[in-house]
Amino acid sequence: MSYLSDETLVQLAQEYGTPLYVYNANQISEQYNKLQSAFKKVNARFFYACKALSNINVLKYIESLGASLDCVSIHEVQLGLKAGFAPDRILFTPNCVDFAEVDEGKKLGVNINIDNISILEQFGSKYKGSYPICIRFNPHIMGGGNYKISTGHIDSKFGISIHQLRHIERVVKTTGLNIEGIHMHTGSDIKDVNVFLQGLEVMFELATHFPNLKFIDLGSGFKVPYQDGDVQTDIDLLGEKVAEAFAAYQQETGKELQVWFEPGKFLVSESGYFIVKANVIKQTTATVFVGVNSGFNHLIRPMFYDAYHRIRNISNPKGSDRIYTVVGNICETDTFAWDRTLNEVREGDFLVFYNAGAYGFEMSSNFNSRLKPAEVMMLDGDAKLIRRRDTFEDLLRNQVI
Repeated sequence: MSYLSDETLVQLAQEYGTPLYVYNANQISEQYNKLQSAFKKVNARFFYACKALSNINVLKYIESLGASLDCVSIHEVQLGLKAGFAPDRILFTPNCVDFAEVDEGKKLGVNINIDNISILEQFGSKYKGSYPICIRFNPHIMGGGNYKISTGHIDSKFGISIHQLRHIERVVKTTGLNIEGIHMHTGSDIKDVNVFLQGLEVMFELATHFPNLKFIDLGSGFKVPYQDGDVQTDIDLLGEKVAEAFAAYQQETGKELQVWFEPGKFLVSESGYFIVKANVIKQTTATVFVGVNSGFNHLIRPMFYDAYHRIRNISNPKGSDRIYTVVGNICETDTFAWDRTLNEVREGDFLVFYNAGAYGFEMSSNFNSRLKPAEVMMLDGDAKLIRRRDTFEDLLRNQVI
């Protein structure tokens, strides 16, 4: 893995200021190559889930690798087209949207994935079988490392229940809908490949009900390591098992199907570095705080998901180990890490958060009227500014005064 060095990160912080998001494009490429290698024995397509990180420069780079794009809003679809993705390389999977948004996706010519019977009926009534679609099913499988990111259980808003198959069949028969794909996604941070295989068994059973089927989409949820000793998804094992399953299905039915995946975090998480500056060292009767020049307005994952991010003091790598609680500058409790061992932190030192490429900047805000950070992309050792830092004028840009 081509990690960026402390020296490089310090130089970038000094040149572009902090807080700063940095993405190493070479790491994205390595992750994509891992996917291609793991699933080389099966007819697979990979759709980058751009909700993880949607800067158009990142999208252009991922497009250049040969990946396709998974979008969950019509504006992500438009971004993808702007970045150079052909419509047939874009999958549009919205939920709880007005039919007009789905209709717009159809007009743009992208792959449509529908997860609601009402929308399915409206689409079928308007277009019959003239435009092929995919149906998102809820397989009622609990997957993912956190309830907030589990999407396939019985209480999830996502997908149409597999127990509503008869209703779907009636809609398809009545309207003449052309179903070319079926889809499931159980959640993120899936450690056990058997979750995918269990879902695949459900998908194969459903596949027999759709004679025009061309692909099965297994979503994603591949877990990446956030700290030493973390279990991650064994994609090589999964690739072997999926290839065996699809080969057996083809032998049994005579039909060759593609398998689609939608990796987001897997492609970009480890490419991302979030650099902050230590503003103050604050000692209380119980704790030593490092107060940095950021907060959950820039990186909300630790507060929202209880997510762990490895943190290093890159300004004093040889300093003595000390225990700190790292907090932000927001007028809320915005604790990044409790009781974390770091090389001695001095006011003005740079700290880096690792695994910050997915759902970092993407979930940022201007809470407390704080400015959003800049973004930089590194490719083969060269740095490029891909988003300028907010200015005060940006806070007022869309306000009517």
